[in-house]
Amino acid sequence: MSSVNVTVNRVANFVGGETVASPSERTLPVTNPTTGEVMAEVPMSTAAELAAAVVSAVEAQKGWGSTPVKDRVQVLFRMKALMEAQVDRLAETIIEENGKTREEALGSILRAIECLEFGSSLPQMVSGGALEVSPGVECRTTQFPLGVVAGITPFNFPLMVPLWMIPIALACGNAFVLKPSEQTPLIALELGRLLDESGLPPGVFSVVNGDREVGEAICDHPDIKAIGFVGSTTVAQAVYRRGTSNLKRVRAMGGAKNHVVVVPDADPEMTATNVVASVTGCAGQRCMAAAVLVAVGEVDHIIDLIRDKMAAIVAGGDMGPMISEEGRQRVSGYIDRAGEDNLLLDARGNVAEDAPDGGYFIGPSIVDGVDVTHEAACDEIFGPVLTILRCNTLDEALAIENNSPYGNAAAVYTSSGKVAQSFVERAGAGMIGVNIGVPVPREPFAFGGWYDSRFGEGDITGFGAIDFWSQSKKITSKWSAEHSANWMS
Repeated sequence: MSSVNVTVNRVANFVGGETVASPSERTLPVTNPTTGEVMAEVPMSTAAELAAAVVSAVEAQKGWGSTPVKDRVQVLFRMKALMEAQVDRLAETIIEENGKTREEALGSILRAIECLEFGSSLPQMVSGGALEVSPGVECRTTQFPLGVVAGITPFNFPLMVPLWMIPIALACGNAFVLKPSEQTPLIALELGRLLDESGLPPGVFSVVNGDREVGEAICDHPDIKAIGFVGSTTVAQAVYRRGTSNLKRVRAMGGAKNHVVVVPDADPEMTATNVVASVTGCAGQRCMAAAVLVAVGEVDHIIDLIRDKMAAIVAGGDMGPMISEEGRQRVSGYIDRAGEDNLLLDARGNVAEDAPDGGYFIGPSIVDGVDVTHEAACDEIFGPVLTILRCNTLDEALAIENNSPYGNAAAVYTSSGKVAQSFVERAGAGMIGVNIGVPVPREPFAFGGWYDSRFGEGDITGFGAIDFWSQSKKITSKWSAEHSANWMS
């Protein structure tokens, strides 16, 4: 087994079961967002380096794809045990390069382990079916790998999102090439190490660091048969268009502007606690964050409680930093442009006294008084900012939610089953919460939105992922010559 060193100053790629130094002269700094300190530099690998990884993957996949599925998933079982034993090490890496709080880092690891568990159960899910469809004639279905597949993943969940894809893709018999975010490359090498230590054959999993050049090379390479992507809508559209133009399967998850509808009969304490957690968790840098609160009727008592709870959130204590100074400035710009008259809360300065001076911290804010066309009500700010829109009826609230170009998630807070059911049926989003501010489905229920939040049919986790990362072969057999000929002969 090879040893992967993730503490080097210059981040390596992972190809053929080994760390491989990139010859690229282009690099970007890997910055600790809590301190602002540069931890390492990540190479912007070339299309040629991606091609070399694919050559290794193509060769390795031949043996891996012919391995029985029950043997393939043993790697996932072993990796699950390793992750559970090394959860503190993994959490520290995520905290260091991403800035999550310890609780957030641990939560994302546990969710990733669930994906490994789901992948480990693949033999029970792809056993197929067989049926005698005519005297002496049997039909059955078997799943086969695609070959080499790839994933392009974001900075905000650098371990969890890759493991939305990798377990099922590997269990289906594919080789997998990962291009992680250039802002969080270190945990990707930990994935290489863990898979290597779990017994995955060299070359079946690769990490190629880089920027747009590597992403475009993945879309263009003829031996890469499918691409999973999670990121912004703009890039998701680009990946989907380029990948499908090269006749690949592409499932690209984009951005979000999630609406939370609050009606007067909502439980004030539960609603306020949940909404604040949804807005400020991961510093608002997640596609499932509550972004717009649609206040129906007289709910000022709940909004006041939300404001008070958000005002108590301290960046550098209760909440981690933004991923970069650019991200912090972007969020602050939205608050500045909203104007003082439209700010119910401006707690950008709520930063812990002992927080490092160089960290990218920003406290939470609430924008109130803008209309539905304002940028704060429409753009994915991707930070700890809540925009409030007001209306009089549930119908008006649903019209606001339905008018969004995004369709990732939506939630309602109510004590009425009738209101909840109406919302579930009429909200225009792929993931719905009832009295839950972060309605992330858990395995085997799939993650995936609608409209500009998803490009390509199907979801990225759950049962639909099996069909995406594999292809079915239908076999019709007749061995008995005793039966008379029929139309299937």
